Amino acid sequence: MLSVALRTLRARWVGFVGSFVALGLGVGLLAVMGQALAASLEAPVRGPERFAAAPVVVKGQDSLRVETPIGVRTAELAQPRAVPDDVVAALRALGPVTEDRSFPVRVEGAPAGLVGHPWSTARFAPYELSAGRAPRAGGEVVITGDWAHVGERLSNGDLVVGTVRGLGFEDAVFCTDGRAARSAPVARQLVVEADPAAVRAAVGGSGAVVLTGDDRRLADADPGRDGEALTALNALFGTAGGVTAFVSVFVVASTFAFAVERRRREFGLLRTAGATPGQVRRTVLAEALLVGVLASAAGCALGAYGAPVLGEVVVEGGLAPRWYAIGGHTWPYHLAFWTGLSVALSGAAVAAWRAGRTAPTQALREASVDGRALTRGRRVCGAALLVTALATLAYALVADPGELLHRKTYVSRPMLLITAVALLAPALVRPLVPRLPGTTGLLVRANAVAAVRRTAAVAAPVLVTVALAGSLLGATATLNEARAAEVRERTVADFVVTSQEGTAVDVRALERVPGAVVSPSAPTAVHTLEDGVALVRSEARAVDPALLAGTVRLPVTAGRVADLDDGSIVVNEEWAEHRVGQRVRVWLGDGTAKSLRIVAVLATGTGDNGVYVTAANAGGAGVDRVDVRVRAGADAAAVVEGLRAVDGVRVASRAQWVAASHPETDRTTRLGVLLVLGIALVYTGVSLANTLVMAAAERARDLAALRLAGATGGQVLWTAAVEALTVVGVGGVLGLLVTLANLAGMGGALALLSAPVAVVVPWAELAWTTGACAVLAVVAVLVPTGVALRRRAGETAGMRE
Repeated sequence: MLSVALRTLRARWVGFVGSFVALGLGVGLLAVMGQALAASLEAPVRGPERFAAAPVVVKGQDSLRVETPIGVRTAELAQPRAVPDDVVAALRALGPVTEDRSFPVRVEGAPAGLVGHPWSTARFAPYELSAGRAPRAGGEVVITGDWAHVGERLSNGDLVVGTVRGLGFEDAVFCTDGRAARSAPVARQLVVEADPAAVRAAVGGSGAVVLTGDDRRLADADPGRDGEALTALNALFGTAGGVTAFVSVFVVASTFAFAVERRRREFGLLRTAGATPGQVRRTVLAEALLVGVLASAAGCALGAYGAPVLGEVVVEGGLAPRWYAIGGHTWPYHLAFWTGLSVALSGAAVAAWRAGRTAPTQALREASVDGRALTRGRRVCGAALLVTALATLAYALVADPGELLHRKTYVSRPMLLITAVALLAPALVRPLVPRLPGTTGLLVRANAVAAVRRTAAVAAPVLVTVALAGSLLGATATLNEARAAEVRERTVADFVVTSQEGTAVDVRALERVPGAVVSPSAPTAVHTLEDGVALVRSEARAVDPALLAGTVRLPVTAGRVADLDDGSIVVNEEWAEHRVGQRVRVWLGDGTAKSLRIVAVLATGTGDNGVYVTAANAGGAGVDRVDVRVRAGADAAAVVEGLRAVDGVRVASRAQWVAASHPETDRTTRLGVLLVLGIALVYTGVSLANTLVMAAAERARDLAALRLAGATGGQVLWTAAVEALTVVGVGGVLGLLVTLANLAGMGGALALLSAPVAVVVPWAELAWTTGACAVLAVVAVLVPTGVALRRRAGETAGMRE
């Protein structure tokens, strides 16, 4: 059988090129994704940066520890505590103490993420002046890097009096210690120049943390940023790898199935010559084994070349830290190779089984009309997958509709429905092929309907691409629109005031504006222990309930927000305990444990309907947003002018605030979707080209018959192009149906969560995707058709397969 398979590969190499390319590309992508995942399993431990030269750093309590029956659960506090005053006094007796006060700074033309520090902390990095002098007055600053020069006045009014060489981990502005104290009143960490053992003894059991050695990196801003970046990369490459595996299996299986169907007369001749069904099956599997080994080896070589390139792209794009590099692991190549070989053999298994059932009489068949459009096995599998897709969707809607809004769900769920529709596609071709006008339309429909399996094989990759594009892009657009609608419904204030530099808003100055009714709120968080073992964090806002109703419209399902006081809390339906009057044990943003009474329950929505507490339960969080309503009879223009006169604030009207709050898909999600769609589109091109080239040989006699009937070469090419476009249209319609089904499920989930239902079908993206598939299909059909037309009509008419 191996020798027969080798001869078959040599004689029918064109038919196997598409399978080789698809499988090789899939193995290459899997190898690249495996290398990317291997490189993102561990983040290197960074050394101290801002405090590399500091002897000892003391941080206030910044984590919550809760005892549970299965061990201690920890979580990061929303409002870390300051080092207690009595501890600071004891530390000052040991040696010099330098308080660190950091705050965000916004300056036009400056790097993003600019942060301010007191100049007294610069020596602990250490930073050294490269030009100018240290700041002495409140409006003087020293900057890192060269984005401004000594003597330059910044957009916020500060005068640059010195510069230091940047150390690569931050863009900073250093000011006097007095100005830092005004911008950041609470110092949550400090440097002590004393013996570490004496410092630990002075701290005692206050809850403060003593950091020395490499642990000083925990005092740097966002010490877990590398791990967070790698988690995002894991999700990105894991999703892309899963889609690669799905599409490659889909394409390879479809290609082998179509190839076997087109060779039914060949297998019939083998059966007539005495070949047993087992020998025919082994021939097909041997062909798949040869193609699989060669394609998998080529794919691993392709992956070795592409992996470092991908690493450079994600680093340059800002999706990965600068130290991130792909390569150096061997297990991804083993995984990719054996996965590719398994895909090839699995994809050929069903085709081999069908090939073994070929009867000897198939050698006598001359008609190219397909018999049964849908085999029983395909019908059963397709129906089972369709029922499974609908049943799991219904279960999710009943049990946990919020799960349907998660990225991992709306990326993976469409695949089940896509596979089901693809299996049932032969039964859907006849009703979907349109009746086009004229002789060309009659021929196109007759060809498409007569060769149902060929039509379904060409439409399948289009279905995959269009359905993935519509489902993924539509899901993200639908979620964004629902969240934007929630913002519009909640915001009823005339104006929204926020801080320009990210520091606390001066509420008292806003209250002095004539005609303004202000409602301040501060960001915080609360933790609960669900089922006695899971420490769950919920984002919260601290508000004044007497003022809240006039500026915010909340989706209340039970109770009254106006009843909120220092001993109560407003929760949403996502909480395990959400009955009005029920008491819940929570840990506030600063770690304080409290028992609060539920006075109101909000709808879950898209997940942004958080928790509300009073300022007494905010853990000292600073106000970052003030909703302002113009008092009846007051002049709105005068109110706006008065608000804008307050230093350090940004004023937005309701319309401006809603527009600015419109959610956008984050870069990682956007890149992941584009990567998935790119993979699908490449596979579509490979599958279309392979299927249409394989079909071209058997259609040579049909083309010759058209020529003998008087059709010109141009008319034949036009007919072939229209037929290709028609089949792409069938795949596009099936993909659209899958898209609508998936988005309908998401719309149902939003409705059950009491969120605004705003299903967005990405018509423009669907049109572009279908158009790209159409171009690929037309090119793939015109090239072999043009080659076939070069032959003399009479010579081609006498050809035999």
